Amino acid sequence: MRNALRSNAGFTLIEIMVVIVILGMLAVLVGPKIIGQTDDAKIADAKVQIKNLETALKLYKLDNGVYPSTEQGLQALVEKPGTGVLPKKYRDGGYLESKNVPKDPWGNDYIYLSPGEHGDFDLSSHGPDGVRGGEGKNAADIESWNLQ
Repeated sequence: MRNALRSNAGFTLIEIMVVIVILGMLAVLVGPKIIGQTDDAKIADAKVQIKNLETALKLYKLDNGVYPSTEQGLQALVEKPGTGVLPKKYRDGGYLESKNVPKDPWGNDYIYLSPGEHGDFDLSSHGPDGVRGGEGKNAADIESWNLQ
């Protein structure tokens, strides 16, 4: 009886090899599809972050009558500016929940201009290469005035 229990415990070499082969096939089939989606996911993330920053900028203007200047930058959303047009009714705690200005998904700062060339302010990310324009995956410039 004891030998019968011992022979049923554990996996055979063939069972382990079958599992490894199945996992290998899954990695070969699914891996490239997942890897190809990371660029699209980062672009979508940048669009969401720009929308959130736009909302915070609009709240800032509602409270203070003006958008932060280019010099004050997006940092004005997390700490009260000490230069330029000083905000009159700055919110305690700032305008971003995270208490810091996020970087774009590629680790670069968002570009903020106020007044902007396309509206009251322009907010953009130059994508993976951090340079305006580009080709292929480096052409992923995300701009507040071109969001869909």
